[in-house]
Formats: sequence, structure tokens, C-alpha cells
Amino acid sequence: MKIGLFFGSFNPIHIGHLIIANTMATSTDLDQIWFIVSPQNPFKKNNSLLHEFDRYTMVERAIADNHKLKVSDIEFSLTKPSYTIDTLTVLADKYPEHEFVLIMGEDNLVQFENWKNFEKILEFYKIYVYPRPNTPQHNFKNHTSVKFVDAPLLDISATYIRKRLQDKKNIKYLVTDPVEAYIELKKFYT
Repeated sequence: MKIGLFFGSFNPIHIGHLIIANTMATSTDLDQIWFIVSPQNPFKKNNSLLHEFDRYTMVERAIADNHKLKVSDIEFSLTKPSYTIDTLTVLADKYPEHEFVLIMGEDNLVQFENWKNFEKILEFYKIYVYPRPNTPQHNFKNHTSVKFVDAPLLDISATYIRKRLQDKKNIKYLVTDPVEAYIELKKFYT
């Protein structure tokens, strides 16, 4: 199978993530999308980062009704912080029968040259890129390993959702009902 890998903190997973994943699953040659829950992003220092198991559970609940979307805890057992090239290497060794494609927002592509071994990622993997609002120019517009996928321009962030929760404001329609129920049950982000 051809698997799209969607890395993120998912703190929490929201409808923007789900719309992008579903677009990739239904508008490209990808057979499945795997959400790779990152325990610690090397570029983010986040004091409000929930434990990875809670974020994994929220992703699991959010995608339960879509057989083309899966969640993975592959990075939970890897050295922290997690580097994409290391995770890709582990996945390729563990699942040699699959072809893996990296999914990322165009805003991340702008910073891609700062990633560990980004040249190796470009050499061995394809990258499917979805548009992000107000993205500055970058060097990868015409790279042979980079494919731009027509997807909705969404400007929803987990930071915005966490802020709404801290302010005791409603998050309905920003996350799925099962994720909202889990956040309320656990009293996350308050």
C-alpha cells in the first residue's frame, strides 16, 4: 500500500487535520493516511502539550469512522525529540511492503531545510503538500519529490482551540464530538 504519513502533535486533533487527511485519502493515490502522534516536536516547546497517550486517544476517537485513516504510536518508543527521518527509517524497516509518503503543510515546507537530513527525505520519499494561508516563498515549488495537492485553505489551529477552552468558550465544530467529549471528561486545557 501507499501510505501518507501525517505527523503532528495533535494537541488536540481538530477538523482542519481531518479535512486535510480525508482530502489526501480521497484525492490522491494514497491508500491510507497514518496520523503519527509526535511525543515531542524538536521545533516546538509547548508547556500545554498533553501526554502522548491522551493525544493518541483523541486521534483514535476522531478517526474511528473512517477506514482510510489510522493512528500510529511509532514515535512513542523512539528517542525524543522525534526526527522525521528517523521515524521514516523505522517505518520502512518495519513495513517494507509499504511505500511511505510524507504529508505536510506548505508552511512547514518553508522551514524544511532546517530539518534533520532533509536531503535524504527528498531523495528517498515523496512529499505531498497542502496549501496554508499566507505562506512565504520557498525553494521547493518545483522539486521533483514535492507534489502540491489541491486542498481547502484552513486556518484552524490547536493553539486557538486551547485558548478557547482556557477562556471557557465553546469548541463545537472545531473538533469532532468524540474528541470534545474526551476533552470535557478529562478537563484538558482548562
